[in-house]
Amino acid sequence: MMSRKGLGLLVVCLMALCQPLPSRAAGPLITPEEAALPPPKGAVGVDRRGVTRGPKIELVSGSDIASLPTRFQLKFQTFGGATVDLASVKVLYLRTPNVDLTERLKTFLQPAGIDMPDASLPPGEHMLRVDLKDSDGRAGSTSFILKVAR
Repeated sequence: MMSRKGLGLLVVCLMALCQPLPSRAAGPLITPEEAALPPPKGAVGVDRRGVTRGPKIELVSGSDIASLPTRFQLKFQTFGGATVDLASVKVLYLRTPNVDLTERLKTFLQPAGIDMPDASLPPGEHMLRVDLKDSDGRAGSTSFILKVAR
């Protein structure tokens, strides 16, 4: 038989479990005001190839976006038993000046990557750069262009 105090504690715990989880509602990945900033001179997307033990970053969601909102998804891969240092992840929108998108992506950041289900972006081409380090201090970086249909 459960005591009155134990029953009260059980009810409080059940009520806490039934509360809705905090929202991870997506917002704009890039605002129209940020997209209006001038692009950096001479910037090009880089596809780095070669043998490296540093972490790899892969754009899973694709670079051509036909409908909005869209899923913005990156996959991180580490090697040699290392893990991603989440505090080192930095996402920049390459403009003049650069726009740091890291803070607005933090709620979607996981050790396996970034998964923002309902990202919105203005039409046009948007160049992003992602930098991170693994638990062994090895760096990884990639740049890519997101093309949003007008």
